[in-house]
Amino acid sequence: MTAVKRQHDMPFGATLRPGGGARFRLWAPSARRVELLLTGRGRIDEMHPAGGGWFELEVADAAAGLRYAYRIDGELVVPDPASRANPDGVHQHSQLVDPRAFDWGDAGWRGRPWSEAVIYELHVGCFSAEGTFRAAVAQLDDLVALGITAIELMPVADFPGRRGWGYDGVLPFAPKAAYGTPDDLKALVAAAHARGLMVLLDVVYNHFGPDGNYLHAYAAPMFNPRVQTPWGAAINFDGEHSATVREFFIHNALYWIDEYHLDGLRLDAVHAMHDRSPLHFVDELALALRGGPPRGRAVHLVLENHANDAVRLVRDSAGHARLADAQWNDDVHHALHILVTGEADGYYADYADDPLSRFARGLAEGFIYQGEPSAYADGHPRGTASAQLPPLAFVNSAQTHDQVGNRAFGERIAMLAEGAGRQDALRALLACLLLAPAPPMLFMGEEFAASTPFLYFCDFDGELARAVTAGRRAEFGRFARFADAEVRDRIPDPNAEATYLDSKLDWAERTRAPHSTWLAMYGELLRQRRDMLVPWLGQARSGTWQVPAPGTLHVQWPLGEGRRWHLLAQLDDRAGPPELLATLPGRRVWHSPHATDALPGWSVHVSQEQS
Repeated sequence: MTAVKRQHDMPFGATLRPGGGARFRLWAPSARRVELLLTGRGRIDEMHPAGGGWFELEVADAAAGLRYAYRIDGELVVPDPASRANPDGVHQHSQLVDPRAFDWGDAGWRGRPWSEAVIYELHVGCFSAEGTFRAAVAQLDDLVALGITAIELMPVADFPGRRGWGYDGVLPFAPKAAYGTPDDLKALVAAAHARGLMVLLDVVYNHFGPDGNYLHAYAAPMFNPRVQTPWGAAINFDGEHSATVREFFIHNALYWIDEYHLDGLRLDAVHAMHDRSPLHFVDELALALRGGPPRGRAVHLVLENHANDAVRLVRDSAGHARLADAQWNDDVHHALHILVTGEADGYYADYADDPLSRFARGLAEGFIYQGEPSAYADGHPRGTASAQLPPLAFVNSAQTHDQVGNRAFGERIAMLAEGAGRQDALRALLACLLLAPAPPMLFMGEEFAASTPFLYFCDFDGELARAVTAGRRAEFGRFARFADAEVRDRIPDPNAEATYLDSKLDWAERTRAPHSTWLAMYGELLRQRRDMLVPWLGQARSGTWQVPAPGTLHVQWPLGEGRRWHLLAQLDDRAGPPELLATLPGRRVWHSPHATDALPGWSVHVSQEQS
């Protein structure tokens, strides 16, 4: 097969010319003068103003591998904000990259339909002992065998230090050098495609990190100081010069899809993007992904939106997504978490009054809060109607990087269930989650109940590092069990390397009890999903639910070809009424191992009905 070359052309950054040399372009509307510094060349070249805040320069003898930077007004030296690689960190010179040097062997890859999505969220640094793109390839076969169809990488855009979650990125086009080179990331994507796996990438367009962001100095219109966010001034999506700002991020999205052949993006914190334009930035980005260069393959967009706003999940008359394919549904996680752990503080308080009914509504209709007042939000209404949307519009999970890592000690839900003697509860609820029509997402290691935590970690220096450590501990001070300062001091230091190392998966656990038992359970549930549910998911519609007896839920969803999918579960310690099981319509396709012909506590039955 002939190797395929891929490159995304854009007005930002440094681009090699087909005939030799390179063009350098920087948008610096706040600068009077910009110079190009070429490492090892012993010269500084003045860049030419090109109007609209742009500076550019052609360098005839530039070649791949060249290190370069920009000097602003004769003083501040900065990397390229559209750098394709920054091998020595976010404060150092950028590297000129030839995107066409990589030979792609996946010309036949056409992606997969969203109805087949079973997502596996992973952090590249903690996924393997080596913590690199290349090392991640070794576990892909295990994920395929489990039943995973898509891996979702936490952000890989370059951020300060050697370790971090990735949500404080400052160079959005440059893969994190600690994980490997651009070609290493491409090799991971190609290896995934060879195994039938989609690759999604988490991207952050709502803010830049606090360390290594030089844009304020020479591109002040990138930000809107009139709108403040938890990270400072908001990104300027609707003010003067916003057209260029929007173009920067839309090109970033297209860059990952075209140049890295990714299958989709997860857009972080849409609720934190402030835009009053007639066409919201997120909508423009979604339309660019849908209507960009003909790709001949499926490309997906997943949103995170704490506001439970369903407006971007609309479908056309054929059932295809107009904008986003799906949105993370934290509501389902929160209700499930309460049913397993009994925890009811913080945002869990909104679900603690009747977690069973709330869980049932989330499975059937998507959001649990669809405009009802939220006590956690001081009584303000939260969410919009979602029952009109298909299950494919929602990604459900029992844990995510947020829900695990934002706990003080990074405990996974299997750890919490074991400590509370609630493992039967967790098994039953996982069956509900994985055998419901909404695409499920696993967080790395979940499938074998990994004993390693996933902690919040970073690698800042000086005063910023001290502030992050103190702030991390202070934020837990409002919880009763952390009221004592000595207890808070035991919360792992985010900046300590040990905190990062403790969060790495131990893959050897998969073969040892009890981890192997959990792994077998996940594998069986995902096989049933693949064989008995996925073939009819493309036409699935939202469901209806009821609680016919204490602790019992029954949810049913219309599927394609006149089929209906039924989930009957007893989600407490009591046995459910046996007559409910006797009247469950259709052919039984799965049941909890301890519930052959009854409805004991913490049991699940699933059937498929054909009209």
